Amino acid sequence: MTDRDVAYTDDEEMIDSLTIGRRVRQLRTERGMTLDDLGAAIGRAASQVSVIENGKREAKLSELQGLARALDVPLDRLLSTEAPTGRAALEISLERAQRGPLYASLGLPPLPVRKTLSDEAIGTILGLHAELERLHRERAATPEEARRANTELRRTMRRQDNYFAELEATAAELLGAVGHAGGPLSQRVASDLASHLGFTLHYVADLPSSTRSVTDLKNGRIYLPATGTGHDPRSALLQALASFALGEKEPRDYADFLRQRVETNYLSAAMLIPEKGAVDFLTAAKGRKQLSVEDLRDAFAVSYETAAHRFTNLATQHLGIPVHFLKVHESGTISKAYENDGAAFPTDVLGAVEGQLVCRKWSARQVFDVADRFSPYHQYTDKPKGTYWCTSSIQATAQGAFSVSVGTPFAHVKWFRGRDTANRQVSTCPDPECCRTAPVDLATKWESQSWPSARLQSSLLAAMPTGVFPGVDSTEVYEFLEAHSPR
Repeated sequence: MTDRDVAYTDDEEMIDSLTIGRRVRQLRTERGMTLDDLGAAIGRAASQVSVIENGKREAKLSELQGLARALDVPLDRLLSTEAPTGRAALEISLERAQRGPLYASLGLPPLPVRKTLSDEAIGTILGLHAELERLHRERAATPEEARRANTELRRTMRRQDNYFAELEATAAELLGAVGHAGGPLSQRVASDLASHLGFTLHYVADLPSSTRSVTDLKNGRIYLPATGTGHDPRSALLQALASFALGEKEPRDYADFLRQRVETNYLSAAMLIPEKGAVDFLTAAKGRKQLSVEDLRDAFAVSYETAAHRFTNLATQHLGIPVHFLKVHESGTISKAYENDGAAFPTDVLGAVEGQLVCRKWSARQVFDVADRFSPYHQYTDKPKGTYWCTSSIQATAQGAFSVSVGTPFAHVKWFRGRDTANRQVSTCPDPECCRTAPVDLATKWESQSWPSARLQSSLLAAMPTGVFPGVDSTEVYEFLEAHSPR
């Protein structure tokens, strides 16, 4: 065994000098030995033994062998990774915390670990330190974690052509249970779904501002806003019911939160636009070469965005048409995106598209320059990977205007209404010369004479809020439920 071997157990787990030191102290005390006694037995000064016991210096192999002989124990016992006692485990954790960079950054004096310091006090200090570590770790890791999770989720959606058969089956089962025969889903049928799942609906004026609905699982109640919010009132209810029907549990991490959001949104959309009726409608439209997101929207009385999402769910699976989807803020940044048709979205180094700027020449940006915001905008765009056709529409929200676009490669445009558009652009992005590099004459004149102040979209760039359900004030929700709980 070498000095290097002393630092590791057989399973390569690092041996902590604090643990070794506490074990030496425990064994010395059990044997009634003083520091001087043990020091004399191994040929070291008492102060050197004290340094080892306090974990301030790693013992050499020869010293550990001498300590084992003096204490009459096998060497393996000294090298055990387990703390000798529960109290010792607390003291070791406290010492380790104080030696870490987080504690050092706080500028606090060291806290001596004395016998008078109770186990409860040490536990409280360790709990506070752990929470500080969690907050620092979350602030440092969450933006990257969120972007990685978004990237992986989009890959999963692409592999499945954004079609989830099990969710389609669940939607059909739920709609069948309340006798919905097809066509637009009325508010009454949505209420029947709530009753079928064991819930009563309560419309309130004081719904927490961070929520669209609140479900009281204990009392079988769903709380919804009493006044209009600008959203389809059925959507919030169906999403709440979808979470329950899918048996969702508290999300473990941001990736789990994203997955749950996608599944509940998918299921609620599948109830608003049932698969069978939608496929029959779209198949007939394809036969007439008149596919249109607007027609799907009007046939099922939903929002344009819901219809566009639902089209991407069904287009490849049932119509054999690859598609892409974009929701873009008026600033040009991507809010949501999906593709299985090779459309090359701008990405960051992690592969995430959220928050990236869309080419100015794409339909998703060009539509903002069109005066007529009631009619759909159609455009062909020649891109490095080929020519794509897109249809875009604008929707106004409290966060500003967004364009919602659905597109397909040129080979499939023959099935769509709007294919005869004369609008055409050429995009060479990500080449900066396409739309991000200013003309030479303007750049020469203004590049050293201007200082713009950027307006960043905090919702796209900020770290995810803390809490089990990101963005939701749990205290506010709990106080709301307590106030409305039936007495």
